[in-house]
Amino acid sequence: MTDPSPHPASRGPLHGVRVIEFAGIGPGPFAGMMLADMGADVIVIDRADQAAAAARYPRAATNRGKRSVALDLKSEAGRDAAWALIASADALIEGFRPGVMERLGFGPEAAAARRPSLVYGRVTGWGQSGPLAQAAGHDINYVALTGVLSTSRREGQAPVVPPTIVGDMAGGAMFLAFGLVCALHEARASGKGQVVDAAMIDGVAAMSTLVHQMRFNGFWSDDARRNLFANSSPFYEVFECADREHITLGAIEPQFYAELLRRLGLDDVNPAGQYDHRSWPALKQRVAARIKSRSRAEWQALLEGTDVCFAPVLSLAEAAEHPHNAARGLFVDVEGQRQPAPAPRLSRTPARAPSLGARCGEHTDEVLAELGLDGEALARLRAQGACA
Repeated sequence: MTDPSPHPASRGPLHGVRVIEFAGIGPGPFAGMMLADMGADVIVIDRADQAAAAARYPRAATNRGKRSVALDLKSEAGRDAAWALIASADALIEGFRPGVMERLGFGPEAAAARRPSLVYGRVTGWGQSGPLAQAAGHDINYVALTGVLSTSRREGQAPVVPPTIVGDMAGGAMFLAFGLVCALHEARASGKGQVVDAAMIDGVAAMSTLVHQMRFNGFWSDDARRNLFANSSPFYEVFECADREHITLGAIEPQFYAELLRRLGLDDVNPAGQYDHRSWPALKQRVAARIKSRSRAEWQALLEGTDVCFAPVLSLAEAAEHPHNAARGLFVDVEGQRQPAPAPRLSRTPARAPSLGARCGEHTDEVLAELGLDGEALARLRAQGACA
């Protein structure tokens, strides 16, 4: 097997696919980054009036591997340039509220009329339809409405979810990228594009399939006191160490639980009673006291790499230095900026090595020249303020 890690010489499995991304925030740019990592030529249409201001900020990691064209879509020349880009593309990404692209004149029907094979990707929180389609919202709201936020509730405490990850990136961006690749595959055979409606609530709900299955089978309880995943049990929880750092245990299976008891020195506890929730509060106090007696590093030395299902709670900085993550190249250095490496890993056509994110308008001349505009035409566009 060849090295599946990102490689400077790799063109990626999506080489030859062109994606036009209308600049936005959050899931749209992240989905575009995923496609660019895998070799797609992702061209961001940025706003011309933001080019000067954007130059003052660090390059965005979500723009890595992309090119940027800064256009004024209110001008006829800028709109013509945008249409030329769309006509050259295989897919489009936009993340505005429903109806915004239609009002701009770049909606799915208008795009399909000019480029019938175009796959039109749309990512929103609530979706393109439904009573909440026009309402404002953020990650935490979408995760709440699907019922998924409730699964993080501890007894007597409010639910907690990592910001921007579950709704925006997982439920939105990753499902958008998946939908785009599916539709691109189909378009190769049919020659016809289609709209990909990636709603974050749809994606988050889909990711909760296993929880719904466990609930149906009786393995998931809505009562946090009886639910091992709700941090009520002594074997699936975050525990504080002597140095006030934390570790995690996840010994769900009986053989892993028995190993955990052995390594904690709790020889008087019968492993067969693992799922007797009545015993959980008292035993959890004992486990917590045992963990509190040693530092995180000491518990790592004793438990890491064993079958007790253990991991330390690391900071973002520490995560990059952990031996396992370092061995896999989980993080990469992009000219001094630490970034997560592309994922997933492909054995024969690995992802491209990440490069610095494109600045607003950085590739305007280069991309428009590819579309056939000569120097004189580019100069006219700039003079008109149609591009930057």
